[in-house]
Amino acid sequence: MTKFGTTALMALSAIAVSAMASTAVSAATLAEIKESGTIRIAVANEIPYGYVDPNGEALGAGPDVAKALMEQLGVENIEWVTTNFSSLIPGLKADRFDMVAAEMAILPDRCDQVLFSEPNSSYGEGLLVAEGNPKGIHAYSDFADNADYKVAIMAGADQLEMLQKLGVADANMVTIAANADAISTVATGRADAYAATSLTASGLADQGDGVELAGDFTDPVIDGVAVRSWGGFTFASGNEELRDAVNEALAEFKQTPEWAETLSGYGFAQSDIDGSGQRTTEELCAK
Repeated sequence: MTKFGTTALMALSAIAVSAMASTAVSAATLAEIKESGTIRIAVANEIPYGYVDPNGEALGAGPDVAKALMEQLGVENIEWVTTNFSSLIPGLKADRFDMVAAEMAILPDRCDQVLFSEPNSSYGEGLLVAEGNPKGIHAYSDFADNADYKVAIMAGADQLEMLQKLGVADANMVTIAANADAISTVATGRADAYAATSLTASGLADQGDGVELAGDFTDPVIDGVAVRSWGGFTFASGNEELRDAVNEALAEFKQTPEWAETLSGYGFAQSDIDGSGQRTTEELCAK
């Protein structure tokens, strides 16, 4: 190789390293957050888990508990970021925020990508159906038994895996970008139902005309176990220090009446509150 070629190669290598350095991102550490006094926390505008109201205030089980935890940690300011549910994990990876307070279900495939706190909540499943439930839909398995029934799911939500394990064909599923689209999707007949957690489906039924919560709902049973989800706070891989600090603060906060009052205030049943302590994140992340 000529001297010119060597020099050119070195220059190109330097440019590549510089480009990699400029595009590399990492979430803010606990020390950096405490020094700046600010943490960026994302929600997915999903009532009652985490959302921002018309006045710009972050509310929901995740944000309200996160506010208490940040106060314990001495972090004075929270910058709230709203995004689609399917963008929460990619957003953590891209350093668009430091933490997610969306009560995201702790699942093994997600544990491979991000870090989870210990569970803050637990919740079951439900269905949003057209008013009067004209097709008599009461279970996720109904969509496996009836080839002409269509069920809507939110992009990135774990209902996809549940329905697939129950034998529901992809052709029977309609993917929507956000919960806000569920009411019109069901009311107009684009889908016969919307599969979501019971709290989400109930909240949507209260908000919209032409829809209701499916009565006599039968919990999906997958691999011989009735489905229940456990939601936690989420962090970028490698940010164990922040995760551990939140875990310590969460363990203390869950011993106070304020924690249970916060969850019950957003519609969580006592069984949901009690159930949050029945599984650990290590157990939920195990394959």
